[in-house]
Amino acid sequence: MPATVLPPVPHYVPAPQTKEPLEYADLTIIDLSKADTYEGRTKLAVQLRDAMVTQGFFYVINHGLTQAQNERIFDVADIPFSAVSDEEKRTYVANIKATGSYQGYKPRQYWHIDAGVHDQIEHYNINRDVTKKLHPQALRPLIPEIEAFAKFNHFHVLHPLLRLFALGLELPEDTFVNIHEYDAAGESYVRFMKYYPRTQDEETKTKNVWLKGHTDFGSVSILWSQPVASLQILSPDGKWKNIKHIDNALVVNAGDAMDFLSGGFYKGTVHRVIQPPPDQQGYTRLGVFYFCMPNDDTKLSPSPRARSCRGSRTSAYGQTELKAKEKGVEEEIINGVVVKHWN
Repeated sequence: MPATVLPPVPHYVPAPQTKEPLEYADLTIIDLSKADTYEGRTKLAVQLRDAMVTQGFFYVINHGLTQAQNERIFDVADIPFSAVSDEEKRTYVANIKATGSYQGYKPRQYWHIDAGVHDQIEHYNINRDVTKKLHPQALRPLIPEIEAFAKFNHFHVLHPLLRLFALGLELPEDTFVNIHEYDAAGESYVRFMKYYPRTQDEETKTKNVWLKGHTDFGSVSILWSQPVASLQILSPDGKWKNIKHIDNALVVNAGDAMDFLSGGFYKGTVHRVIQPPPDQQGYTRLGVFYFCMPNDDTKLSPSPRARSCRGSRTSAYGQTELKAKEKGVEEEIINGVVVKHWN
């Protein structure tokens, strides 16, 4: 992160942690400070591999940012929502369906959830090459800081984790690092994402589901932990279990691209977002992510190259008619690949 004086921004105050007795998934905690030595990496690789074949999600701690820096990035993350007018936002809306890219705003009510109800999720996406698109006025002084944050995620979180993924498969350490280059053409990006409370009618019609169960289409998804208890994973026992918030931790999972790259060994885990517990209802849920894709020219055998696969999934999501194939599961076929949605 930059060592210079940072532009002042309002402080974002998150919801207090829930006191509800929720059922939480028992996730492995990867201490990334131990990845500095080969011996440490080999031990962490076993932990990561076991986490991936059991729960599919894991926490990362001791990644290198302080709690104060963590809070600062959440302050920055709120700016595209709280400091940009609706009129200006419309100027920067992503042409998702035509381009297959989320760069810019994904407005609220763009995705169909269920029973005629559309989402109440707004997000702003910034490619790791922050110069690709012009940004809203309020964000422009913060772009160098966001670029530094993207580089931190890429070099200090993603690449160390990719080495662990490779070692877990007994592959050379840099096997996956070499196809996740920072300067290569690709769609890895920082996402700031805000969920807004919904009406009771919307909750009833969707059975309290804010975002259907799905797997991510990238290789690795990095979520900066936040306190609103809405994220759930589908555990091996078939139950939906909550992800518990840990201060300054990361919540990490693999997506479909890693499934292809690992020959099906590291599978994407089904996860969803639901209405928060009663003591957190009425709060917004602000999220900070780094979504990672391989270089655009990487072959995701037997599917098309990464760029084509990513673009098709992005264009179609929440816009196509889904077909029910089994109880609670809907399907669509994109580029010859079956994409499932758990409802």
